[in-house]
Amino acid sequence: MIGFIVRIIGNSVALYAAYYFVPGFIVAGGIKEYLLAGILFGLLNKIVKPPIKLLTMPLIILTLGLFLVVINALMLWLVDYAFDFVIIESITALVWATIITAFVNAIIGAFSKIID
Repeated sequence: MIGFIVRIIGNSVALYAAYYFVPGFIVAGGIKEYLLAGILFGLLNKIVKPPIKLLTMPLIILTLGLFLVVINALMLWLVDYAFDFVIIESITALVWATIITAFVNAIIGAFSKIID
C-alpha cells in the first residue's frame, strides 16, 4: 500500500516535471490537481495498462519495446481526456511529456521497490 502511495506522489511529480519542461503540456491548478491527475495516472497504469500490454505484445516485440511509448502516451492522453485542467496542446507535447513521465516514473518505481 505504501508503494502505491509513493507511486501516486511520483506520478504527480512526473506530471509537474512534464509541465515544467514541455511547452504545450499544461496542468492548470495547484497541488490538488496534480494529486488528482497522479491518482488517475497511477490507476490507469495499474489497471488498464497490463491488459493493453498483453493485447499488443506482438507489436511490442516487433518494435523492440518502442510501442510501450505509444501505450504510455495513451495513458497520459486518457488523463487529459478525463480532466479539464490537464491540457495537451500537440502530439509533440504528448510525446515529450510521455518520455519525461516515463523517466521520472522509472526512478520513482525503483525507489518504491526499495521501500516495499
